[in-house]
Formats: sequence, structure tokens, C-alpha cells
Amino acid sequence: MPLSEEQIERFSRHILLREVGGKGQEKLLGSSALVIGAGGLGSPVALYLAAAGVGRIGLIDFDTVSLANLQRQILYRTKDVGRPKVEAAAERLSALWPEAKIEIRRERFSEGNARRLVRQYGVVIDGSDNFDTKFLANDACVAEKIPLVMGGILRFDGQILTVIPGKSACYRCLFERPPPPQACPSCAEAGVVGALAGVLGALQATEAIKLLLGIGEPLASRLLTADTLRGSFREVPIGRRAGCEACGERARISLPG
Repeated sequence: MPLSEEQIERFSRHILLREVGGKGQEKLLGSSALVIGAGGLGSPVALYLAAAGVGRIGLIDFDTVSLANLQRQILYRTKDVGRPKVEAAAERLSALWPEAKIEIRRERFSEGNARRLVRQYGVVIDGSDNFDTKFLANDACVAEKIPLVMGGILRFDGQILTVIPGKSACYRCLFERPPPPQACPSCAEAGVVGALAGVLGALQATEAIKLLLGIGEPLASRLLTADTLRGSFREVPIGRRAGCEACGERARISLPG
């Protein structure tokens, strides 16, 4: 469907880009993305996807807003404390762009729903804060052949990896399995600088937009790490692992469909 006059004005800075243009913006309007976790990373991801005109955005998170979230989770305001995150997030995103279709699920991302959820969207963005969810997102997206943009933050450090099933290394090619419980501290235990979530989340949103438009060079088989205390970024090449349990020659991870 052709862009309306209001849409042309709203997305004019995108339309000016040779890599996007009017056709690309129409493509974004007809695209979809699932954001796993509406926290520190999920907040800027969801805001920028809505602002970019992604037509259908799914949010899955089981938690409620707490006062400690507000230091980095920019979707929420003080008056949202105690509310389910997905409800407060949907309200904020709809206020930003009323035409967006926001689909919320107040539940855990689990083995029972992972494949069913990811197959409904054109790209998945991981904003979770634990390894079990990250590995599950990877396995579900590899099984359903859905591109995945992974992210993680702790203290002053962050990392991003884009997984394109069948073409790039997956998360299990990098980390074979989740670390033992208590092996790695959480943000609640070790802390995190709030602005770091914005930096990494904005990069994740950019990756998702590139994937939806089919432009540029995604961070596929390339781990981007950030050390914001030093102000440095580093790119680490990641090769596909033949014995990977998720995407290797003898993949053996099976999730219910």
C-alpha cells in the first residue's frame, strides 16, 4: 500500500536514504519483529523499531516495572512502577506511533512457546538477561530459520551477535552450552551503567532494520564487543562449528513445535 502523506512526513529521513527510500519504508510498514524481554535492551529496541515504522511488534515479558528498572529501562516512567511491563510498554509505543500493531504476551519465553512465537515474525531480537533464555532463543530461531539479533550487557561491557540460520554461526557455535548456575553474575549482582543499554539496544535495532530491509552487512558470524569504560569496540570473527548441537552437521537439539 502506498505511503500516506502523514507517513511520508513522519518517515521522511528514512525515505531520503538511498538504501531505504519509499519502497523500503513500505517494506518496514509491512514487516514484523519479536522482542524477547522488555527491559534494558528491549526498551530502546522496541522504541526504535516503532519509531522506524515496523508495522507489527511483539513483546514478551512476564515481569512488572520496579523502581530499580528506571535507571536503564527507558520505556517506563515512575508512575508505571508495579504495572506489567508489556502493558506499560504497549501504551508508550502506541503513543509514539499509533499505527503500530503491538502484540503483548505477559508470559515467560519457554520451550513450550518458543518455536510457535518466533515463526510469527520476520526477525527476533533478544533482550533477555539470562543465558537460558538466550540459548532457547537461538535454538528456536535456528529451528524455524528466523534471523536473530542477540545482545548482552553487564557493568560497562556489552556484546552483539546476529544469527542468520543456515548462513552464519549461531550462539551455540560461540558458547556450546549455558554456564553453570552462579558462574556469571547478573546485572542485579554486578551492576550495569544505564546508558550502556541504550547504546547496545540502538545497535540491535539497527541490525534488525537492516535484516528486515535486506541491506548492509549484518553482524553475522561477527561478535561485536563494547567496553564503554575505555570507549572501545572490537569485532571478533566467529566460525560455524561442525559439531554445533543447534546448527551443525548432526544437530540434535529438539524443541516442541
